[in-house]
Amino acid sequence: MRAEADEKFRVTYGRAPELVARAPGRIEFIGNHTDYNGGTVLGAAIDRSLWVALARRTDGQWNFSSAQRPGLVRVAAGDFTRRAGADAWANYPLGVLQAFGVLGLRIPAGFDFLAVSDLPPGAGLSSSAAIELASALVFARAAGEDPPRETLVRAARHAENHNVGEPFGILDKGVSGFGRRDHLVRIDCRGPSYDRVPLPPGVHFWIFNPPAAHALVDGRYAERHRECMAAAQALGVACLADATPAALDALQGRVTDAVARRARHVVEEIARVDACVAALAAGNLAEVGRLLSASHRSSQVLFENSTPELDFLVATLIATPHVYGARLTGGGFGGAVMAMTTAGFDARAADQVAAAAAARFGARPQVLHLETAAGAELL
Repeated sequence: MRAEADEKFRVTYGRAPELVARAPGRIEFIGNHTDYNGGTVLGAAIDRSLWVALARRTDGQWNFSSAQRPGLVRVAAGDFTRRAGADAWANYPLGVLQAFGVLGLRIPAGFDFLAVSDLPPGAGLSSSAAIELASALVFARAAGEDPPRETLVRAARHAENHNVGEPFGILDKGVSGFGRRDHLVRIDCRGPSYDRVPLPPGVHFWIFNPPAAHALVDGRYAERHRECMAAAQALGVACLADATPAALDALQGRVTDAVARRARHVVEEIARVDACVAALAAGNLAEVGRLLSASHRSSQVLFENSTPELDFLVATLIATPHVYGARLTGGGFGGAVMAMTTAGFDARAADQVAAAAAARFGARPQVLHLETAAGAELL
C-alpha cells in the first residue's frame, strides 16, 4: 500500500509526496461503550491500515484527495468549515488541523494530501481513527512539530468530537496510536493512560462483516451517550466508571428502564475488562472467550446496540469448534463480529459460518483473518 500511496499521489498532484504515514484500524477486543464512560477497554491494532501521503505547498492552499473517493477537496488554509455531502470525509483531517490550533501546535501553511486504505468500509474497524492518526503524524512533521503520542491521540479525539461531531471516546484513537504486535492496548479512559497486555501464543482473530450498513451518524450512538450521561447524573457520579454494581439498584424509579439497562451494561462491562486482563495474564483463554461472549450478550440485551445478523453470527461462532468466544466489535448498530479462535479454526470453518449467515439473511458477510500490528508511524 505504500507504493500505491506514492503512485496515486503522483497521478493526482504530479509530484512525489514528502511524507507518508500509516495508521492501523483496530479491533475493540472488549469494553463496549466503556471509554466515554471513564472505564477501561482493551483493543488491538490490526494489519489493515490507512496511509496518508503529503507534500507541502507555499500558496496557503490545502488540497485533500482520497483514493476511495472521486474529486479534490480544495480548502483555503485556516478554513475549518465543516464539509458536507461527498466532501464530508475531509472533516476528519480538517478536524485534526483545528485540534492542533487548540492544543498549541503549529499547522502546515499549505499542502497536498492523499489518503489510501485497505480497511474495509463499514466493518467497525475504525477507519476514522486511522485517518486522524495518520493525518496528525504528517501534519506535525510538516509543521516542524514533534509532539508526544498522547497529544496526537488527543488531537484525533478532538477532531472527532468537535469537527466531525460524534461523541466518541478515546478507544479507537488510543489503540491505533499505541498498538503493538502480539499485544492488546489497555486504556484507562479517565486519564487517559495507556499500557499494553501481551497476548498468549496461538490466538487468532477473525472478523465477520455483514453487508448491512454500519451507521452511527443516524444518532443511535449519540443517544446511548446521552443515556449513559443521564444515568451518571442520577447516581451523582462524574462518570459510570465511578458507579458500583450495588449502586445501580438506586436507579430504579429514578430513570427510565432503558437508561438503567445502559448503566448496568457499562458497569458490568468494565468489570469484564478487568477480569479479561487477569485471565490473559494467567493464560486462561477459555475464560477470556467466556467473557467475550458474555460481553456480546450484554450488548444485545442491556445496551441494545446489536443486530439480528450480529447475534446470529455470534451464536453460530460460539457453537463452532476451536472458537473461544465472539462478540460485536465497535460501536454496534451494524458493523462486524470478532471471533477469538485457535489455529484449528481455519478458512473452511469460516466459510461455513459465512454460508450459514447467507442462508439465513440472504447476504454473505465479508470474512477477514487479521493479525495484530504496530500502531501509527511515519514511514
